This record gives sequence, structure tokens and C-alpha cells, in this order.
Amino acid sequence: MTFAGRSSASCARGFRAFLHSTLARISASQFEVEGERLQKVLARAGVGSRRQIEQWITEGRIKVGGLPATLGQRVTPQQTITIDGHVVTGVARAARPRVLVYHKPEGEVCTASDPQGRPTVFANLPRIRNARWVAIGRLDFNTSGLLLFTTDGELAHRLMHPSSEIEREYAVRVLGEVTDDMLGRLRDGVVLDDGPARFDTIVDAGGTGANRWYHVTLREGRNREVRRLWEAVGGKVSRLIRVRYGNVMLPRHVRAGRSEDLDAESTAALYALAGLSPPETELKRKKGDAAPERPRRSRLAGRTRREEGRRAGRSTARDRRKK
Repeated sequence: MTFAGRSSASCARGFRAFLHSTLARISASQFEVEGERLQKVLARAGVGSRRQIEQWITEGRIKVGGLPATLGQRVTPQQTITIDGHVVTGVARAARPRVLVYHKPEGEVCTASDPQGRPTVFANLPRIRNARWVAIGRLDFNTSGLLLFTTDGELAHRLMHPSSEIEREYAVRVLGEVTDDMLGRLRDGVVLDDGPARFDTIVDAGGTGANRWYHVTLREGRNREVRRLWEAVGGKVSRLIRVRYGNVMLPRHVRAGRSEDLDAESTAALYALAGLSPPETELKRKKGDAAPERPRRSRLAGRTRREEGRRAGRSTARDRRKK
């Protein structure tokens, strides 16, 4: 670009136009570099794992702004993403991923809606913007206890994948006599409709009358697996509570139907179980740690200065009366 032979005003206008177009191109290129990879955005939204999403991109099922998506493509919250023609919602980036501990009562379903009109666990969760809650596993209608939710779909998919083998612990109340032979079969394994299954550990937790409590652990989450295992050996489950998922225990102070955010340390440990890096959060100060001291004015010094001021005032008044 040259400004030879032009007036100073014309040159200035031309330079401003050139500078504006150059900055616009730079801004556009930066906008393209910004954003997040499509696979990461959709995985966080909970639509599938990154591997699944990559397969869908290859098959041409995902479009961005009406055009077929490509592997590694970056997207921004302003762009419209569709899968098989359906718009994907909840893709805006949240401030940071959250993990929620929910105490599920009996009589709630783990779906967002129910054709029979039964209560759903999602009705009791806190409202959030630019994200959505994804359930980490499920509990059946008559089972209560610990249920985890997250805004990070990738974390949910990693934890629920069978290869993760996350340990679950349940408190089971069994009605009727439980023999050593029954317990042995449950440890060794029995064949269910969908394949063999077993408990990793069984601990007798006591009981009175016809009911007895046991704590059992297993590393998979097939539908009604705990109940079906006991039924396979002739046991009848009268109550079932999940008390632990991985490193997360059901807090005693969280009542049924209530929830609370998982603390930063436990969240980081949960991410580690899933083979993911924890979100960048500031760990809260542990109880008992001394808070940093703040400089503060001594109350005694303040009182002393006020008293000295009052004495000086009284002395001045006496001097005036003498005069």
C-alpha cells in the first residue's frame, strides 16, 4: 500500500482504513484459534465420550453452523451444533466443573422425566446456567443413598465406563436367614441373566429379629445387580442404600432429598480415579489451620486516647473558668 501523490488528509483516511482491516483480520484469526475442540465441548455437555464423538464426526452426523464438522475443529458458544439434526444445548463453558453429592430417597426415578409422573431426582438439584447436570450412574426406584452428579460429561462417562471398575459399597438389609453357603456363593459368583456376577466383599453389620444388615462391594453397576445377586441365592432384600462410590462417602449430615457440592480435595481424587486432570480450583483451607493474622488497632489504645482527649477537654474548661 502506498500513499504517494495524495493529500495528508487522504493519506490519514487511507491509513486508518488499512489499519482497521488489518486488525479485523488479526481479530478473526484469533477468534478461530480461541474456542475449544468440538470433541471436548460435546463430551463436557454429556452427549457421549470423546471416542464416540470422534466416530460421529467421521460419520458426518455432527454439524457446526450447518456444515459437517471435522476432527479437531474448534467451536465457540455462539455457534450452533447439531447431532443428527438435533440442536445440542448446554455447550457453553461453565466457570468450572462441579460435582454434586445427592442423597436420593426411595421413590424417585433417575431420569429427567417420567411417563408415569413419578418424582425425579433432577427436581431437587440446584439450578445452574450454561451447563446441565449429568448423573454418574443410577439407582433404582426403591434404592436410596449416594448419587453423584456433575457438569462435566467427560468425567461422568469415564467413571461409568465398565473399564473404570469404580468400587461401589451398599448397605443391604436382608429378610430371613442367611447361611454361610449363601455368602460363599455370593463371593464366588453366580450366573445372572446378563452374565456372571459376584460381590468383592461381604461384611456382616448385625441386626435384630428377622432382618440382618450386610455391607457389600462390587465394581460394576448393572441394573438392579445387588438385588438380583441376593435373589439368586434365595435372599430377599428389604432395604438397599448406597453408602459409597469410589472415594466419596454418603455424608451423614446430608438428609434424603438434599445435596451439597463435593469438596475440592475429594473432587480432585474423583478425577484421578477417572484418569483425568482435576479442574483448576483453589483448595479450601482445612479446619484447624490458622487464618492469616490481620493488623488491627488495639481497643485499649483506642480507649486510652479517648480518655486522654476527655481529660484534656476538662482541663481546658477549668482553665477558662479560672480566668
